Amino acid sequence: MTQGPGIPEPSGQVADAVSGNWVDRYAPSATRPYLRLSRADRPIGTWLLLLPCWMGLALAIFHDGYLRWEDAWIALGCAAGAWLMRGAGCTWNDITDRDFDAQVARTRSRPIPSGQVTPRAALAWLMAQALVAFAILLTFNTAAIVLGIVALAPVAIYPFAKRFTWWPQVFLGIAFNWGALLAWTAHTGSLGWPAVVLYAGGIAWTLFYDTIYAHQDTEDDALIGVKSTARLFGENSPTWLARFLVATVSLIGLAVVLAAPSGELLSLVIAIGGPWAMGWHMTWQMRQLDIDNPDTCLRLFRSNRDTGLLGVLFFAVAALL
Repeated sequence: MTQGPGIPEPSGQVADAVSGNWVDRYAPSATRPYLRLSRADRPIGTWLLLLPCWMGLALAIFHDGYLRWEDAWIALGCAAGAWLMRGAGCTWNDITDRDFDAQVARTRSRPIPSGQVTPRAALAWLMAQALVAFAILLTFNTAAIVLGIVALAPVAIYPFAKRFTWWPQVFLGIAFNWGALLAWTAHTGSLGWPAVVLYAGGIAWTLFYDTIYAHQDTEDDALIGVKSTARLFGENSPTWLARFLVATVSLIGLAVVLAAPSGELLSLVIAIGGPWAMGWHMTWQMRQLDIDNPDTCLRLFRSNRDTGLLGVLFFAVAALL
């Protein structure tokens, strides 16, 4: 039975969380509303924030041709930072969107509109997550620290984007793929063109998967006046998704070419396999897509974890040769 606005699902479970997730099953009851606020019960967002970091790090190692012990910490630090900053970003998003969320069937069971967490408590939780993430950031080099601080701007702006533009997914892409720049810089000490092009490819990928995600809410979004690429494209979404697919593969492929060390043909071919495999997985998603079926849209959105892992796998193999 669908819950009314402000009424939580049984046991406080969020409507679009996977049934039987670890938060609802194992976390202490007092922590569950805060973990739900951070989307710990829906880990796909952490993966989508983390995978550009790992791609940027693997591409930097591939470019430089050497692996250091510090790179293991960069990979682990990015994982912890992605979990924390995804949680902080989602908390900020839910604070700013609490009135909208109460009007949308899929989101009205979230902790703030359902009354499980007050906005003031949510703000304190946001600050706690951000401070721990900042402590991790301080272990990286100065250039990476600066990039990490600058990343707060798109994170802060994103929740408001759907109020003033039909392209809020661009702002999400700017925020979610920043780790490609940061991880490259944490390894190399400075920003480089391969990382910038990889970043642009990641934004195109975000436009692809978040347009699919946004098709879950088009009817509710139209009623409350929230903008999205899903509403903008409508029935033409498959055409636009194909364009984003081509842009993703082309830009990430170009990033590989720019990063490739001279004379390393085998590693270049393997690294190029990353965007190639990502493209085939995205093609599979388009073949499965039904924009009028919210369950299918959510399932395909979640499958983008595997899309990104394919890129990381090929880049890592190329980097270790």
